[in-house]
Amino acid sequence: MLKHLFLILFFIGFTGPFSSGIALGQKTIKVIAETTLRPISDVYIFNNSRNKVVSTNVEGKAILTKFAAEDTLHFQHPSFKPRVIIFHQLKGDSPTISLVERPVVMDEIFVSANKREQKLEEIPQRIKRIPMDDIQFQNPQTSADLLQSSGNVFVQKSQLGGGSPMIRGFAANSVLIAVDGIRINNAIFRSGNLQNVISVDPNALESTEVLFGPGSIIYGSDALGGVMNFQTKQPVLSYSEEQSLLKVNGLARYSSANNERTFHADLSYGKQQWGFLSSVSYSYFDDLRSGGNFYDEFPTFGKREEYVVRQSGEDTVVENDDVTMQRHSGYQQLNLMQKIRYKPTGSWDLSYGLHYATTTDIPRYDRLIERSEGDAGSLVNAEWYYGPQIWMLNTIKADHFADTGLYDKMSAVISQQWFQESRNDRDFGSPTLRNREENIDVYTANVDFDKQWGTSRELFYGLEGIHSYVTSEAMATQMETGRKSPVATRYPDEGSGYTQLAAYAKYKQDLFSNLTAVAGTRYSHVMLDARFSDQFYDFPFDDIDLNTGAFSGSLGFTYRPAKTLQFNLNGSTGFRAPNIDDVAKVFDSEPGTVIVPNANLKPEYSYNVDFSVIKDFNEQLRLELNTYYTWLRDAMVRRNFQFNGQDSIQYDGTQSKVEALVNAGRAYIYGVSADLSAELSPHVAFDSQLTYTRGQDTSNDEPLRHVAPLFGAAGITYKAKQIKVEAYTEFNGKKDIDLFSPSERNKPHLYTPEGTPAWATLNMKASYQVNEEVMINAGIENILDKHYRPYSSGISAAGRNISVALRAQL
Repeated sequence: MLKHLFLILFFIGFTGPFSSGIALGQKTIKVIAETTLRPISDVYIFNNSRNKVVSTNVEGKAILTKFAAEDTLHFQHPSFKPRVIIFHQLKGDSPTISLVERPVVMDEIFVSANKREQKLEEIPQRIKRIPMDDIQFQNPQTSADLLQSSGNVFVQKSQLGGGSPMIRGFAANSVLIAVDGIRINNAIFRSGNLQNVISVDPNALESTEVLFGPGSIIYGSDALGGVMNFQTKQPVLSYSEEQSLLKVNGLARYSSANNERTFHADLSYGKQQWGFLSSVSYSYFDDLRSGGNFYDEFPTFGKREEYVVRQSGEDTVVENDDVTMQRHSGYQQLNLMQKIRYKPTGSWDLSYGLHYATTTDIPRYDRLIERSEGDAGSLVNAEWYYGPQIWMLNTIKADHFADTGLYDKMSAVISQQWFQESRNDRDFGSPTLRNREENIDVYTANVDFDKQWGTSRELFYGLEGIHSYVTSEAMATQMETGRKSPVATRYPDEGSGYTQLAAYAKYKQDLFSNLTAVAGTRYSHVMLDARFSDQFYDFPFDDIDLNTGAFSGSLGFTYRPAKTLQFNLNGSTGFRAPNIDDVAKVFDSEPGTVIVPNANLKPEYSYNVDFSVIKDFNEQLRLELNTYYTWLRDAMVRRNFQFNGQDSIQYDGTQSKVEALVNAGRAYIYGVSADLSAELSPHVAFDSQLTYTRGQDTSNDEPLRHVAPLFGAAGITYKAKQIKVEAYTEFNGKKDIDLFSPSERNKPHLYTPEGTPAWATLNMKASYQVNEEVMINAGIENILDKHYRPYSSGISAAGRNISVALRAQL
């Protein structure tokens, strides 16, 4: 009954029989995972002599008619332990067998962080893949929380509705976000902390992949520190015209720390040529409660002792009755996704995708706790919030498979994105609310070609074009009368354009059976046009024109001297061309400081060397060590500047010191990471991640801003039939104040006088698969109710948090 209800809600108008599976009358088998009871696709089933082979489909089913009763069946999948069974031991016409998941995996895994599916063992760069089963078990509230749960990505939060990933000392517009291979970074992604990753719905993901190090060959500008590629669910097609596939998934989740209520549903319907998928998620987040176990040496740090409310037309400071309740941090979010797939022939695969995400107003918590004259002063802002953060992506993709001289596969993609964001602030006691709103339209066209010669050589090449247009408006509203008047915009008030054109190629060849080389190159040409009026500022120019180009390249090797040992060596360059935010922005980065345009800004470049060792010990222990060193040249950094010969100007009524981004930086970043997985027993596994990073701006002999402290995670997992339990810790090392960049040191509302203290949490999560359709997830995070605030964050992390979720798959 529930299945038909979802069908009516999502696909009114579709009629006809809904059946699934393989035609009756044929000997079939279904392969499922022991822990989740979910079907496993791509399981290879073969006999002793390997002259009879079949594989399971998306429903975990395979036809066994080619096997004889005396055959021994081998079941093999890289993520599961092998199983052997005699054919005649299978009972009934449709038997089901279960496979046990491998705690340690080093077999053939495919990833698509470089826009196409590749064997992980042939990629010299480090890649972390988070599959759907792990996403569901972790139960993240947002995609930022999902990245943090991996133990490999550090996440900063300025407010509850946020999450700015830091990868290898880079963040914001120096790391790249992609959804289904389409870049999400737009022309006003800033160099400060950036919260756009929360627009991606974690409940609609098939997997997430993080590529560490420059990704400029494939993605162009911005991918200095790495790439986060979110693969969303795809419509699934049936194997025959007579059969159809129908799947409905549902989720309801509650979390105590912020009174979260999340509801998700997706429906997939597929015929042989047509497939449809609809997805919706809604989340309500109340104010976040922090931990109550405060630092002994800093007993007041992080306490929300008072907050501002507006009563009878006046701003009033109210004493907080619970200092762990971070008042004015909650928000709500809605995500929608619709996909249509059409496969008219075996050589063509066409698809359309729509992604839409919006929020309510999101309070910027770090601005709401700012005080004048440090901790002893009064609250500065009565209101500071982002307006609804809206993102929409429309994409059309055509894949063509053909054995031609130019390609075996051609992919053409066109997409259109629309972003809307606004900033709203009002000083304490001020009768005026300021609103600055930006709208960004982005149009992208890609054509990629993949050509293989046998199994040892492959060429991937393509063309890309991106055009963005930015409009910026600003108004001041009188609270009592509603009267509006224009104020200075954040970006050029006459509009801005940004265009990037590129050609790229990547070549892979097996030099020997155990040695693979990968080389790539890209040329990008960037054009920028920003137009100003003289309504608010007497700029020494009417417009800024930027016309520049950048080459990037990479050369890497993977060496496999034994089946259980692999070495990776990779050298690569990356670049980031100035965007509208870098070149043409006017805003207050902090009270008393204003950033102004710099018409002479140029691209910055990175040069990176990676070395990795991956060792598997008897399929029971896997160790991956990765070390890297990055040089940064012509880095865009904030420096004191002059505007029309003045070193300070009036901005929003405050005399503010003038700064601008300039190409003054030379820097280095180095680090090491270690991942260890071990099978302690057939049902118990240990897993850990550790990352250490250091970075220095050598041009000014000062630390870099986005270098995270030592961080990581470690846990023990127990898996048995239908049950999975994990006890784990997440931790950060101390970061002393003398390791902070100068711009971060004068922020007493974010840090203690000594910097960021070390912290660690104790957590536990569990799942129980009631049957093939229903799963229950539960967890207790921060069991000891530790109060902590990750480096650079403006809001303290959640205190003890109890979560429970019900998942259903019909």
